[in-house]
Parts: sequence; structure tokens; C-alpha cells
Amino acid sequence: MPQKMENAGNFLHIPDEILSFIAAKAFDRVSFTVTRNHLEHLVSVANTVDNSFNDRLVASMLIQNAIISAKGIYPLCQDTGTAQVFAWKEGMVLTEGDDTESLSRGIEETFTTRNLRFSTTIPSSLFEESDPRNNMPAQIMISSNQGAHNEGAAYRFLFCAKGGGSSNKTSFTQGTKALLNEKAFTEFLHKQISSLGTAACPPYTIAVVVGGLSPEQNLLALKLATAGYFDAELPDWDYRVLGTKPIRDREWEKTVCVLAENTGLGAQFGGRSFAVDARVLRLSRHGASCPVSVGVSCAAHRNLHGYIDRTGVYLERTISDPLSIPGLAEGAAFSGTALSVTALSGTAPQKPVSIDLDAGLTKVRALLSGMKTGTPILLSGKFLVARDAAHARWHALLASGQSLPEYTRKYAILYAGPAETPSGCVSGSFGPTTAGRMDEYGEELMRSGAALVTLAKGNRSEQWRKSCLAYGGTYLGTVGGAAALIADTYITESSILDYSDLGMEAVRLVTMKGLPAFVLINDRGEDFYQSLSEAHTCP
Repeated sequence: MPQKMENAGNFLHIPDEILSFIAAKAFDRVSFTVTRNHLEHLVSVANTVDNSFNDRLVASMLIQNAIISAKGIYPLCQDTGTAQVFAWKEGMVLTEGDDTESLSRGIEETFTTRNLRFSTTIPSSLFEESDPRNNMPAQIMISSNQGAHNEGAAYRFLFCAKGGGSSNKTSFTQGTKALLNEKAFTEFLHKQISSLGTAACPPYTIAVVVGGLSPEQNLLALKLATAGYFDAELPDWDYRVLGTKPIRDREWEKTVCVLAENTGLGAQFGGRSFAVDARVLRLSRHGASCPVSVGVSCAAHRNLHGYIDRTGVYLERTISDPLSIPGLAEGAAFSGTALSVTALSGTAPQKPVSIDLDAGLTKVRALLSGMKTGTPILLSGKFLVARDAAHARWHALLASGQSLPEYTRKYAILYAGPAETPSGCVSGSFGPTTAGRMDEYGEELMRSGAALVTLAKGNRSEQWRKSCLAYGGTYLGTVGGAAALIADTYITESSILDYSDLGMEAVRLVTMKGLPAFVLINDRGEDFYQSLSEAHTCP
């Protein structure tokens, strides 16, 4: 622990070492453990017998993921996110130097020493960028909150590790007053919530913000809502957003959860548990504008409150021993053994099909051919691992008239970007990347004999579906948000094959054993998520 705070007259003096300390500890804690409230949400999904088998399976795997991650070796998610800090100086607080630099030093220490992932790139021009290998810069916003009436001085923080998948699900609409009635707003929310899809790793916490004196105020309120800012129990805290205190509507929060349930998307593979919680806020607005934003926090939900006052440094508690949660340890799905599709108590509705990837892509495609969407499978063998940056390089090769590397036609392709590998481990935290970002490459790759079997997370575009139909491709999906579990339990080998300069986006060859997955788009062009969407309409 660094030196203590000092009282300088009526001021609270906070040394810069303490700012670095609380930031380092916060991002360490939030990367490996979850709050009790969030874990209890997952336990409820897993233990509710009326939920679909797939809902319960996903929740069970996410719980097992939390159990493994809490040991402090593998972070909860492979996308350990951008570091975001929201801070409020309350009362008479004095600090040394540059608070942003002090907080950044602590954040960088955690990202470079705890086997997290370096997701951030920094630009050298409009189109060129590089990986600084430290995940910096952090996004830091420091405000004054003199409107709070707590006694004494305090420095309050909300730390957020935000992954790209959930951040990408933010939508912003410049609406009009015509939205401000029950019928129109319900229809609007139904469309927005249905379009979220599953790529950002549900079950979600969904936030909706209506109004705002500017787009910036609206979107800042949305970010704070998804990060749990309005959930903290701080006495006399007025929860202003750029000077305005929102109205929170708990009845509409219930409506959002009902609309989410009625999508049928469930916790990734069909069911009721698309969302576990919601926040709905209303802000003042200009009479000519009605901004509305919708956003999510994913299954990792990595947000943490903290504060510094005259008595010390405090961080919100998280669960270091998930098995201590009531209703969890006694569940058959949480015995500590490796989970499979049949791990839940009772009988799965369909026995999974085992697929040996090492039998060769031709045989694998023959086994998958015509398989009904939604069919559970267990995958074993070697995968080619590649995502955005590698696909861009393959595209450049084809555009210049060159051939793809031979390995692209030899293996099924898994989209992933693992975290740094801990000492003595085969891989760092390893989970599937959002599939849709690779969709624009589908036709040219399949036409060239590559990407005929892919594995990732989330729904894909009509463009990809048509390419699967035209070239006999199959898209498989596995559970997003279970990266610690996958690294610890299912990966047996991993090595870099090409493009090592891309860091976490390098092309790898990874061997899996018994990884649970589902057929999402088959070679007849049938789409699992499309069928769910067609079966569920606005209530």
C-alpha cells in the first residue's frame, strides 16, 4: 500500500501513488472476478428449470468460467477491454501532478503484468495504426460533483473494462416527440432489442436512455447506466450527468426485460434469458430533438465502484470464491469438472454429435452437410485461429492477384484473439470473436476454398448465409464469454503459425478437445437465428 492520505487544512491531500494504486487494483479485480449481484443473476438462469436447456447450459459455463477466473490466472474474457475511468472530485480534494497520468500508470501496470490482452491500437496517420503492447491509452473523465452533500471530501470512481463486442452494440437514434407514447416507444424498443443479436455475449444488462440536451449527454448517460453508475448506494449522491439528474423508470425496465425475453434469442442459443437486468433513463431534451440510445453490458459485466476519503481507499467487493454463493455449489452443473453439453442435471434434448477436425476438412464438411441448425456438437482437433487483421491481409493478397496461404484451405477457421499466455499454460484466456465482422470476406474466401467451416459467436449477415449456400459452407457457434473456461479446459495445444507481428491477432494453430458448439448456418443456407426471429414477434 502506498503512503496514506494527508489532511491539509480542510483539504484532503491524495498522493499520486494512491491514484495509481487504486486504478491498478481495480482493473486487476474487475478482470478476474464478478460482483455478487451479477453472479446471482447467472445462478438464477442456470437453476430455473423453465429456462431452455441452452440458456441453462450457457449460464452454467459462464459460472464455471467465473470459478476458474477467480483463481487469478485466466481473466474472465479474452477481450480484457479498453480501460475506462469515470471520476468525481467531491468537496475539497487536492492531488499532485496529472491525475490522468497517475491513474494511467496503475492501469498500464495491471495490463502489462496480469496476462490481459492488448486490444488498443494507436494511429500514426488516418489509415495506419500499430499495437503499443500496453493497451494504452485509457479513457479517463474526471469531473467535479460539488452538488453532492456528503460530509467531508472524497474522490469517487467508476472503473469499467469495456470489450469491443458489447461496445459495438451501442445504437443512437435522433428521434422526435412522436416516439414519446407507449405504443410507438414499445415498437421502437422491440426493433432495437431484437437487432442486438447475440454477438456481444448475453445474457445482457440492457440500458435505454431517452432525451438529453445533446447527443453527448445522452450517450454518456447510456455508458454510465450500462456500467452500473446508477446502482451504487451512495448517500446523498445526486447522480448528475453533465449537470442533469435523469429520471429512472423502473416499470419500463421491466418492459425491456419482457421484450428481451420475447425475442427468443435467450442466452446465446435460444430461450428466455436474453437479458438479466435493464436500466431506463429519461433526460431533459431540446424541443426539436429526441435522442434515444440503447446499449448493453455483456455477460462479463466488468464494472467496479471505488472511492478515496479521509479514512482510506475502498473498492467494491467482488466474489473471490464463487462456490460460496447459495444455490451454486450444490448444483450438478457446477461440480468443478469439465462441462460438456450434457453437464446439466437431467437429460439434454438432443445428444451432441462428435466431430473430429483432424479427419480432414473434406470429411468434416461431409459430416456437417445438411445438419439441422441448432444441432449441438462437440469439436476436437486442430483449428486455424484468425480474425480481423489476418482476414484483411488475406483480402489484400487476393486483391493483388496472389493466392491464399495453403493453411487457409486445410483447417476450419476459428475467429479469436486470446489474452496473453500465463507462465506454464498452453494459452491465455481464449474465446470466440464476433463473427459478423468477417462477413464481408466470405464470398472471396469460400470461392478460394477457405472459410468453408468457421467457428465464432453471434449471428451473421444475409451475405454470409448466401455464401454458405453457394459454396457449401457451415458456420458453427460456441459460447461467448467463457474464455477462462475454454483456455483451462478445452485447449490442449496452441502455437503461432503466421503474422506474429499482429500480436493477439496473429494466425495460430490451436487444438481443442470436446468443445461444445452448435450448427448456426448450414450448407443449405438455413440460419438458426433467422428461424428464431421469424418465430417471435412483438407482443
